[in-house]
Amino acid sequence: MSSNTPRQPIRDLRFFLTVPHACSYLEGREATTLFLDPQESPGVGVYDALALLGFRRSGRHLYRPHCEGCSACISVRIPVADFAPSRTQRKLTRRNADLELRVRPALFDAEHYALYAHYIRTRHSDGDMYPPSHEQYRTFLTLDQDYARLLELRLDGRLLAVSAFDQLEHGLSAIYTFFDPAEAFERRSLGTFAVLSLIERARRLGLPHVYLGYWIRECRKMAYKQAFQPLEMLEGRHWRRLVPT
Repeated sequence: MSSNTPRQPIRDLRFFLTVPHACSYLEGREATTLFLDPQESPGVGVYDALALLGFRRSGRHLYRPHCEGCSACISVRIPVADFAPSRTQRKLTRRNADLELRVRPALFDAEHYALYAHYIRTRHSDGDMYPPSHEQYRTFLTLDQDYARLLELRLDGRLLAVSAFDQLEHGLSAIYTFFDPAEAFERRSLGTFAVLSLIERARRLGLPHVYLGYWIRECRKMAYKQAFQPLEMLEGRHWRRLVPT
């Protein structure tokens, strides 16, 4: 199967729209989200097909933006075979060579949650995930499915970062990364290194893509995604190479 062609789900699926709400990324805009019926289990077959159509996962929910009059959110992915790390990214890989990487199921872990809560309080106290809570963390980043994984990054046993991702038939889907925001670790650029680690993992597994979710040209918080080249974007039902700006 071409990784540009969605496999059709084996049966009809139901979708719902949320009511319009304030956009988290563009000030003054309203957003609407299309999501798979919550009664549907996000099994790997349906998920594979919907991921090719730009759907993402949050907890048990598969969703994508469906905003009237706005198409700012663009699904992007990295073609692993063509990825060429920049000089800065190569330096980051060498700088983090002393880290231990370990993949675990996406189940609740108190150590993970403590790092997540510290990260949200320190780096995102003005965002919609503040204040953090056990329930919020569980519904967002844990899922008892074989494809749902957590990548730990440790230094001499100390947990520095956790990257939630899904292993699909046609690639790895990066969900969310949180890390120790201490100044001592700033030079490690742990968020970027987590993506580089997923690219390398996909390469070893023979998976063609790493999905980075949505990219918005006008959003500074998403500018880092353009640092991974080449990058592909979803236009309608087809993935095309994104020309850097």
